[in-house]
Amino acid sequence: MKERLLELQKEALEKLEQTKLMKDIQAIRVEYLGKKGPITDVMKQMGKIPKEERPIIGQVANEVRNAIAQKVEEKWKELEVLEVEMKLKAETIDVTLPGRPVQQGNFHPLTAVVEEIEDLFIGMGYEVAEGPEVEQDHYNFEALNLPKDHPARDMQDSFYITKELLMRTHTSPVQARTMEKHNGVGPVRIICPGKVYRRDTDDATHSHQFTQIEGLVVDKNIRMSDLKGTLDVFAKKMFGEDREIRLRPSFFPFTEPSVEMDISCFHCGGDGCHVCKGSGWIEVLGGGMVHPNVLKMAGFDPNEYSGFAFGMGQERIAMLKYGIHDIRHFYTNDIRFLKQFKRA
Repeated sequence: MKERLLELQKEALEKLEQTKLMKDIQAIRVEYLGKKGPITDVMKQMGKIPKEERPIIGQVANEVRNAIAQKVEEKWKELEVLEVEMKLKAETIDVTLPGRPVQQGNFHPLTAVVEEIEDLFIGMGYEVAEGPEVEQDHYNFEALNLPKDHPARDMQDSFYITKELLMRTHTSPVQARTMEKHNGVGPVRIICPGKVYRRDTDDATHSHQFTQIEGLVVDKNIRMSDLKGTLDVFAKKMFGEDREIRLRPSFFPFTEPSVEMDISCFHCGGDGCHVCKGSGWIEVLGGGMVHPNVLKMAGFDPNEYSGFAFGMGQERIAMLKYGIHDIRHFYTNDIRFLKQFKRA
């Protein structure tokens, strides 16, 4: 029995010495030291040997177990070190290799347009003003010469939250709030970019949520010629130095007189084409002189102060500037569309 135990020890140690995989070490440990292993089988026969030999055999069995267990632990640590070394060798990074190029993203066309417009007007002495998108009816309509039940309210089908709260339908409330903060003392010179909301059917040229940029100047001796000169500078900056503008009579409740501004077609130069629908002109924005009632409600004396205001849609400007034919492209986040607009 003693010889059998020593034989099993030698056999186990040789297997452990030859193994190259950590999973095989675990298998050998279970094979020889497990409850169903040969060493256990030998120990089950202890009852067949004389009592005086049992302590000797028991001691030999423990020594064999300890020797195998120790070898298992040593071999495990040895292979563990080798595995780490092999992994480090395989994952070595050559720091002399060139790095991967970082792809720069592009400005969204709407962002590019609004930043270009802001830079232009900031250079002309304007400030950028902002206001809440959830607006009071007072600032969205009443302070802009649109009292309750005014028929012109039908021009802007609105998202009402309560009777007195709605999603703003234009950025003009920012103008009303800013004038109110000035307490009737000019000058006021601001542009107001931001999101606006109207109940509209989404299609190639309409959206229930879009963006606007409005401008406002209030001071003494402001005239329609100041508005025309400002818009002329804007048109040349955005669409080219050879652009011409024309003002056509129009109607807006918060300006009087009111105008629509057209620019000469940048595609055909005014000769007539599919872009301008053969007219030679493209409608761009609306504006006019601030209505005396709006000045009064904001605390300004219309006998002392006058002003002009204008408003445009960022999407409209971007579509004309970049030749985009469907407003929905701005909101679908299609990377193929966005990649066309290179960083400046």
